[in-house]
Amino acid sequence: MRVAVLLEERCKPNSNAFAYLQKYAAMCERDCIQVEDNKCKILETACPVCLTRAKHCPDNAVKIINLPEELDHDMTHCYGENGFRLFRLPSPREEQIVGILGPNGIGKSTAINILSGTIRPNLGDLDNPLPDWNDVVTSFPRGELRDYIGLLAEEGVTISVKPQYVDKLPQIFQGDVGELLDRVDERGEMEQFASLLGIGQIVSRKLGDLSGGELQRVAICATLLKEADVYFFDEPSSYLDIYERMRMVGIVQELASRGKRVLVVEHDLAILDVLCDLIHVIYGERAAYGIFTPPRSTRTAINAYLEGFLTEENVRIRDKPIQFLRARDRGEEIGMPILRWGDMEKKLGDFQLTTGEGQVRSAEVVGVVGPNSTGKTTMVRIIAGEMEPDQGWCTMDSVVSYKPQHVSTDFEGTVTDWLDSEIGPTWRSGEFRTQVIRALQVDQLLELRAKKLSGGELQAVSIAICLGREADLYLFDEPSAHLDANARMEAAKAIRRTMESNEKSAMVIDHDTYFIDIVSDSLLVFQGEGGRNGHAVGPLPLRKGMNLFLSDVGVTFRRDVESQRPRINKPSSRKDREQKASGEYFYSK
Repeated sequence: MRVAVLLEERCKPNSNAFAYLQKYAAMCERDCIQVEDNKCKILETACPVCLTRAKHCPDNAVKIINLPEELDHDMTHCYGENGFRLFRLPSPREEQIVGILGPNGIGKSTAINILSGTIRPNLGDLDNPLPDWNDVVTSFPRGELRDYIGLLAEEGVTISVKPQYVDKLPQIFQGDVGELLDRVDERGEMEQFASLLGIGQIVSRKLGDLSGGELQRVAICATLLKEADVYFFDEPSSYLDIYERMRMVGIVQELASRGKRVLVVEHDLAILDVLCDLIHVIYGERAAYGIFTPPRSTRTAINAYLEGFLTEENVRIRDKPIQFLRARDRGEEIGMPILRWGDMEKKLGDFQLTTGEGQVRSAEVVGVVGPNSTGKTTMVRIIAGEMEPDQGWCTMDSVVSYKPQHVSTDFEGTVTDWLDSEIGPTWRSGEFRTQVIRALQVDQLLELRAKKLSGGELQAVSIAICLGREADLYLFDEPSAHLDANARMEAAKAIRRTMESNEKSAMVIDHDTYFIDIVSDSLLVFQGEGGRNGHAVGPLPLRKGMNLFLSDVGVTFRRDVESQRPRINKPSSRKDREQKASGEYFYSK
């Protein structure tokens, strides 16, 4: 099956793609390429010559894709003749948590919209955009998914959805937290769930005054307070530290134990692993098509995703596998110190940050971990020169490149123009283009307007700009935010490669354990009470640092035998108890 996908945002009037397609629109008697009313269209029955012309459209605005013939009867939904196509669906199951794993832009949100009843699937029939529900139901093979679609058609299920972008909540609701939760509380359990999620003390605050982590917990609480048969959680771990993530895991699992169907989209693979019973992998091409696989066990699905090869489908979804290093492979080429600090103190309102003595050496990547609001960003800002410590010392004769926690831009031009203005023309060729620009898929964004980038796209470009500046020390504050699982791993590898090949140093704040495990040589561990006090310990060797950090959280990790990836042990399991008794919270088999 051959499909032609046209990216409308890259084919607007006055764009290179629009001019190109307009040029060839009248060159074929069959009108294979059409431009009317400032809109472009490509017939999928186009002749070979016109398909070749369309394939060479500038800015990657047109994608010509050959899909397996067996998908002819599996199309679930299509957004127009040259639009995105979704094949198959994940299946919500009673008393189980079903996860969805895959890159951004290939259909996860579309699937949630279909399964929640927001969109009625058109089964790829563009002449009948609203097919009869009976036709939709019978298009799926007999089983749980067909039964569920039948209930959806009869409006026999109630649904609660936690949205992906919680930072938009203040724009939707102008009141305080208590008003929002009271409005959706259908079981009279607001105080109970607010206490479970640790937001009881903020119910009187306005949504616009909350941090990202607080907004996330409010959104989860609002979702849980609705009485529903099916619960959808879209990226529930964003902005949360590992303690809060594990608390969320327990609450959602208890929901499933009450007989509810739960579907989760999540990019933190360690959390997805411990949270879900089954996982559907979705693969395809961004903005073009997405294909859901049948469900697999969590271990099998995540290992296949990291390996980049789906055995049952005989499909390779990545050129190279994502690999995790053992501790003995790290730190062998670390050089002389470039940054030192000692006994620093910084008071901000009611919050007090203190540190011991520490240093960062050339060719070293220091991961920075700890609970939210314990001073991680404050210390990085001191190192970056944005603020001074009240006491203590910090010495560095090095140039710093800093990517802040919240990234945004008012730049008016394209991504190409933005890169040129920030780091000059050096990004256009050589190792940097291969190891950073292509690895982060920034090369696919070059002609887009910088102000129009999505959260994940903006994060990728910001990481590239930070790495592209000439510096000795690179500071990254939550670089995995808004990135999908694959992009997170690629970003971690890009940071490591750049530091190793250029003998530079980096400090990386993040809550994703996989990301920290891939990127770090050592750890700076923050302890304390969020919003009140924080103390920085280290940097320590990776294993020692993780043991200290995870002992505070009460979570143990083991290594997967095949992939060497960290896996969270089930709380109170035999392995969890054994590792806690031995003091080995991380790295144990």
